[in-house]
Amino acid sequence: MSKPYIICHMMTSVDGRIDCGMTAQLTGEPEYYTTLDQLAAPTRISGKVTAATELTDGTFTQADGQQLGHEAFKQNVAAPSYNIVMDTKGTLEWATESSTNFPHLIIMSEQVSPAYLTYLNQQEISWIATGKDQIDLARAMEILHDEFDVKRLAVVGGGRINGAFLNAGLIDELSILIGSGADGRTGQPALFDGRTSNHPVPLKLKDVQTFDDGAVWLRYTTIKN
Repeated sequence: MSKPYIICHMMTSVDGRIDCGMTAQLTGEPEYYTTLDQLAAPTRISGKVTAATELTDGTFTQADGQQLGHEAFKQNVAAPSYNIVMDTKGTLEWATESSTNFPHLIIMSEQVSPAYLTYLNQQEISWIATGKDQIDLARAMEILHDEFDVKRLAVVGGGRINGAFLNAGLIDELSILIGSGADGRTGQPALFDGRTSNHPVPLKLKDVQTFDDGAVWLRYTTIKN
């Protein structure tokens, strides 16, 4: 299967928590962005919750109860990189982005309505719909590689999105910037959430870098079975 080279890049506390309000207070927070740039992965993927801060007028009002029911995609804007958002049923509203060099690309399941796809087309936003009930991540990555020419990308979402990519065996590299602080709160999101197997995914250490403010940058490659 063809796919981009996928790097999961996150900032965490020393206990692996990733709540954005908390990590923004950690020393080392500026290094999150400089290390992300060093990964040379301009196309980035986030989840619906992470992307909600970018809403323009709230959520999309469905015009009908129909579902697309089959795989499809459309490249409304060709770009050297994309800001990709996972939105399973197609609910987020966006501004028209035909003039940006870093446009959004929305990945959805086949549960998305034709009305929402018409809306995205009107907004000049590229999209992929694949997977009957949930997004078929492997197939979506194949379409990104083959049809949108995305060769390298960074997953910068929450624990559930990160966990889904890890569980699907799609992550090639893990990049963790650990800030010098501990969270310790119960129920906070972790770097990866949602796996049910008690067998850890094996990793190989690629590089370690320390910063004067106490942050540590760890890079691992995943060991494929």
